[in-house]
Amino acid sequence: MPEQILALSAHGLKKSYGALEVTKDVTFEVPEHSALGIIGPNGAGKTTLFNLITGTVRPNGGQVALFGEDITRADARRRCHLGIARSFQVPQPFSGMTAYENTLIAAAFGRRVSETAARAPAAEALDRSGLGPKANVLAGSLTLLDRKRLELARALATQPRLLLLDEIAGGLTEAECHELVDLIREIRAAGTTIVWIEHVLHALLSVVDEVMVLDFGEMITMGAPDVIMKDPRVAAIYLGPDDETAEVAHG
Repeated sequence: MPEQILALSAHGLKKSYGALEVTKDVTFEVPEHSALGIIGPNGAGKTTLFNLITGTVRPNGGQVALFGEDITRADARRRCHLGIARSFQVPQPFSGMTAYENTLIAAAFGRRVSETAARAPAAEALDRSGLGPKANVLAGSLTLLDRKRLELARALATQPRLLLLDEIAGGLTEAECHELVDLIREIRAAGTTIVWIEHVLHALLSVVDEVMVLDFGEMITMGAPDVIMKDPRVAAIYLGPDDETAEVAHG
């Protein structure tokens, strides 16, 4: 069998703000071409973990590697150039620019190319995300679904090897959610490794290979979705432990 290539590996990641530990010794690996889902209640440290991976926040301890290269000390710009892209829970486009102009900036920055060289990949990213017909529409006037598509398009324009999705299904109707899930499946099928934080569990579970559960900054468990969702510790985190669940969860 061919040797498994790790797209992302994190070892002992820690982040504190004063006495508050937001991330506590988080260790995990994500194989190339796979999809990992991250779940947990609000305040579990999920977005902080993304910030540590993308380099917008510095860890107090631990290491991050991208395709075997230690990027712990690399800044966010360098990590983008190496192939990490992300979407945000609340879309953050340049509202006064068109959808195409947004992806053009992303392509030029992420690929470190001229505006001329960025035009084709910018247009391609819009087409892949389903926004081609709205290329000349101002980003600030797009619907929520289309702003989320634009988040994906801007990330895709950088030609990522690792794509981080933060609550991208939140706020969408059921039909819109299905559309977005289909798009994420297509992105993964094209070879991009995905790490996805999501509260809309049915959307997440229809895509990912493994699920990691965070609570109070700690990784509680990680494994196949069907196993994780039957874990009494996960039920306790989301629903609150009853006597039976608490007994199982705490041994």
